[in-house]
Amino acid sequence: MARKRDVVRVIAARYLSRAGSEAAFFVGVWGKAAFDFNATSSQIAGLMFVLSVVSILGSVIGGVLVDRYGPRRVLIGAEVLFVPATLAVAFARDIGSLTALVAFWGLVGAPVMTSGASFAPFLVGDDENELRKMNSWLESAGSAAFITGPALGSLIVHYANVDWVFYIDAATSLVAAVLVARTILVHPRREHEHGTPLREFRDGIATAYRARSLRFYVLAGTVVWLGFGAFSALEPLFFRDVLKTGVEAIGYMNSLFGAGILAGALLLQRLPKKVVSARGLCIAVVLTGLGSIAYVGTSSIRVVAVGAVMWGIVIGVLEPLLRTLLHRDSPAGMVGRITGTAQVHRQAGELLPLAFAPWLAAVFGVQLTLIAGGITVAIVALLALREAGAIDRAAGSHPLPDVEVATLIVSDEPISPNR
Repeated sequence: MARKRDVVRVIAARYLSRAGSEAAFFVGVWGKAAFDFNATSSQIAGLMFVLSVVSILGSVIGGVLVDRYGPRRVLIGAEVLFVPATLAVAFARDIGSLTALVAFWGLVGAPVMTSGASFAPFLVGDDENELRKMNSWLESAGSAAFITGPALGSLIVHYANVDWVFYIDAATSLVAAVLVARTILVHPRREHEHGTPLREFRDGIATAYRARSLRFYVLAGTVVWLGFGAFSALEPLFFRDVLKTGVEAIGYMNSLFGAGILAGALLLQRLPKKVVSARGLCIAVVLTGLGSIAYVGTSSIRVVAVGAVMWGIVIGVLEPLLRTLLHRDSPAGMVGRITGTAQVHRQAGELLPLAFAPWLAAVFGVQLTLIAGGITVAIVALLALREAGAIDRAAGSHPLPDVEVATLIVSDEPISPNR
């Protein structure tokens, strides 16, 4: 009975934290930047650049801390720090102050993301069936929050104002910290003594790059975010300048996107086990690029709504597949650092497009630039199919244990680079 209460507390905490986070990012940060401050693509790119850089630092810190102290302590500390961070963003009065305040917001939000992605093994140990169930419950709650969070943010803006989104985010963070405070976790035995934090993180990166399969999975995730880095700067402008909508539409469309993610995650569990492979990951990346084109390919809000669901379904398959492969091949005692390494690469992948996305948008337009990002992702993934096949053949000659695919969303953040 005590264990069930622990599980319920963690699931509730994940849902509340994620719902507040998605409302704050999509409706709060993007809404303030694009609609309240009328920011340009360069200004939004600058904001997202800062957010990505501090998120990389936060992921480095979070990955080491999770392996040292467990996800519960990391989550509690980060959620408590997140309360003043998100309240401060509500007081931004121009794009410059918003960018500065979002830096602290992202720094303390990244460890929340990393610890949340690492919780399941600490709750149920190494039992494969229990691990699958725990992951499924946790991340289904996260997917549900991705559906309700942006919609809640849109309703708050409609009946109050955008600043109230951050007040709600602060409240959900505090409640999440309280919920997990009494949770009892199982800490896996580490094979080596603690070194310095920097050395531990370097060990995580070195391990990821030495293993051919882990290196491929990490870089595949990087390719996805290289292609979609432009979205973080241009998507709010797509709604404002191409679709000619208000800020509420961002929330509602992302709720549809979240519904697609949940459907895709459930679909993955019904696909053949051979999909859990490097080639399966490559094909999923190709479809992700095509899905993004369906989302931004027209100026009709109705078609965009359909595209949001379609793209969400593909992301819902891709992200849990990527997480499953990473977990399957990660050495014991290094889940936090491998997760942190993947997250660092994800954030780094978003940085490069921010350097030239505003220029491309100015020359070719916001919509064409976003479409080009999706095409790039699909082409690169197609070129990687041969390497993926070699990895699968190598795995076949040294069989790995069967893995039940759980309903996982990487970092619970398919698009938003926040918690």
